[in-house]
Amino acid sequence: MSSWDRYPTSKPRAVEGGLKARSARGDIGSSWWSKRFLAVLESFALGTRLTRGRAYARKGQVISLDVEPGVVHAAVQGSRVRPYQVTISFAPLPALAWAKAEIALSEQALPSARLLAGEVPPELEQIFADAGAALFPTTVRDLGQRCSCPDQQVPCKHLAATFYLLAEAFDADPFLILRWRGRERADLLARLRELRSDAGATDTGETGAGATDTGVPAGRSDIRVTAGAALALTGVADPPADVDRFWSAVPLPPRPAVLPVDAGLLLRQLPPPGAPLGGAALVRRLQAVYERFAAEAE
Repeated sequence: MSSWDRYPTSKPRAVEGGLKARSARGDIGSSWWSKRFLAVLESFALGTRLTRGRAYARKGQVISLDVEPGVVHAAVQGSRVRPYQVTISFAPLPALAWAKAEIALSEQALPSARLLAGEVPPELEQIFADAGAALFPTTVRDLGQRCSCPDQQVPCKHLAATFYLLAEAFDADPFLILRWRGRERADLLARLRELRSDAGATDTGETGAGATDTGVPAGRSDIRVTAGAALALTGVADPPADVDRFWSAVPLPPRPAVLPVDAGLLLRQLPPPGAPLGGAALVRRLQAVYERFAAEAE
């Protein structure tokens, strides 16, 4: 007997003052980061199961939602008297990964400036990936999903509703993504200001109690974190020692001219067209065109 047979559809208890999804129909999530988060979940073959919680999210069945470093806690009202307790865990990035990501961010003027202005730029995901620090989960195993309900489906509709409300929480405050990964907004921005004000400095790990100001654990003298111009020049050959050849060309390592962007990013950011324009069918056709353009540009 399947879990669907054991736990048939039941009407949830009404909630006063529950958290309701802002979108009454269509997709949930409006910013690139919330759409990207849901797209990642759908890539884990969770798409059809996620839709089970969409009605719960829109009816306000989620009573509370709290984002902490490494874990999201929620209470979701189902058909029983006591709300179900939901947790979605995602291990925070280690200190060294944060140190590398912060240095990489400080070396890119526009993304770091947008962060300091309170925005989360689309380049952020790739910058974190290049630093070996995934901003979003890479496999479904990265997420710990728990619900106190008897449904054995993962995600159940209570977990799915929490995912949708979490995406909308990212819309309202994108820095919640970074908090989930282990860094508070104030701490991240203070570190970026520090790195950008001392762009030419090179920090090394030191022994002793605590951690160094680069975020490298204390006692790790074998770890050398490069900052400032030294990071940009990593891999560049030393200039000739001969004074007469000082101005001769030194080959630079290959650097991509532009950040690679998913061909469908623009389509996910724009609202879906109405039925008179073709609706979802038009989006699918445009997706194929964008993918062909991207392939031709490579």
